[in-house]
Amino acid sequence: MGFNCGIVGLPNVGKSTLFNALTSTAAAEAENYPFCTVEPNTGRVAVPDPRLDELAQLAGSARVLPTQLEFVDIAGLVRGASKGEGLGNQFLGHIREVDAIVHVLRCFSDGDITHVEGDIDPLRDRDTVETELMLADLENLEKHAESATKKARSGNKEAKDELDLMTRVLEVLREGKPARSFSDNPDQLRALARLQLLTSKPVLYVCNVEEGAAAGNEFSACFAKTVEKESAGCVVISAAIEAEVAQLSDEAEREEFLAVLGLEETGLARIIHAGYALLNLITFFTATPKEARAWTVRRGILAPAAAGVIHTDFKKGFISAETISYDDYISYGGEQGTRDAGKMRQEGRDYAVNDGDVILFRFNV
Repeated sequence: MGFNCGIVGLPNVGKSTLFNALTSTAAAEAENYPFCTVEPNTGRVAVPDPRLDELAQLAGSARVLPTQLEFVDIAGLVRGASKGEGLGNQFLGHIREVDAIVHVLRCFSDGDITHVEGDIDPLRDRDTVETELMLADLENLEKHAESATKKARSGNKEAKDELDLMTRVLEVLREGKPARSFSDNPDQLRALARLQLLTSKPVLYVCNVEEGAAAGNEFSACFAKTVEKESAGCVVISAAIEAEVAQLSDEAEREEFLAVLGLEETGLARIIHAGYALLNLITFFTATPKEARAWTVRRGILAPAAAGVIHTDFKKGFISAETISYDDYISYGGEQGTRDAGKMRQEGRDYAVNDGDVILFRFNV
């Protein structure tokens, strides 16, 4: 799997510019007026991981296949979106389909680019969008609660449990809090996910700053300090810089350009790192002479389920997982050297895959 992120925010905050830069395309039209993006644009990018290239070299792999990240550029929301203002209902439906939300906030001043609220205030803008999402969730959940109430009265235990969950989440929403603040309990979070609420999705805030403030400015610093206690990620990016980086095809040129600006990596890399942490994702690898490939899975996944990500037959007929840590694979010069050193492990059904594991699945169907 990889994961897919919906890029949201108010109009004219730099969403489409960032999307174009991150996906290195001009698929999204970026203009200075609201509702430029009507249908969501989708772009897939390879997740950069230098470990994969090193594994491929040692394995003599003919192909290198990184895992993929999907960005969905969703049109700007405005006040009243939950009631259909702007193109609200359509946009809210697009948000419902993504794994996580990348919320772009305008943290730059530019007299040539209008702001729908008239001035720059990223915290207010965040609250505007969040409020619309909460109002949409509130309306949606109240309707479903009515249906669940009727089923619960008939003695349906599953309906009773669902109604209980809905009732408690409704209390959270009515207090003006997003659904993701409902609980940290893994079981309750899984149950919450089944309700498909907009505000239950993990959020990564992206503070879009001007080119001369690549490390951040007073707007981004103030916003980051305010939200640091929330269960959300926050990164500072200049969409303008990312657009310039996207024009450089040579990796050495990109590194030199970033170094001049005092940056160690691209905005795409920072978003990926933050997104993986937010969604609790890890990467394992397969490496053979035919191909070296990266696979993205949830942290804590057991070996049979990880095998199933490659092919359902691998999970059905799972026998074992021949596992090498990335560090050992590199230190001992590849699979054979690791085997000779006794560093390859035979793992069974209860093995939880670790980030960086190089795995050969044994199966029989």
